[in-house]
Amino acid sequence: MKKILIVDDEPNIVMALEYTFKKNEFEVFIARDGKEALNILKKEIPDAIILDIMMPEVDGFATLDQIKADERLQNCKVVFLSAKNKESDIEKGLEKGAHAYITKPFSVKKIVEKINELIS
Repeated sequence: MKKILIVDDEPNIVMALEYTFKKNEFEVFIARDGKEALNILKKEIPDAIILDIMMPEVDGFATLDQIKADERLQNCKVVFLSAKNKESDIEKGLEKGAHAYITKPFSVKKIVEKINELIS
């Protein structure tokens, strides 16, 4: 079964994504911030991570830096999902190593398509 980690502090976004990915036969893990995500990643190696940028504790950019530094997570695809939609933010996210950058508001269907495309 494909595994995905959803990291976002907005409950409505988490619920919508969790529901849709479970319907698409993913095992879903949820984290409310970067710190929680990194704790989950000590035990689980998902195929993909959807990562918000603006979160309490550890932000998405710092979380991605730590993901990239972990040998075990080298094959994990990371997609930023953020309200930060300036060109400079998108460039920064991709330069840090994200495989895609999707801005909010977003289409759940498009995110599922993008994740499936990245991990297939």
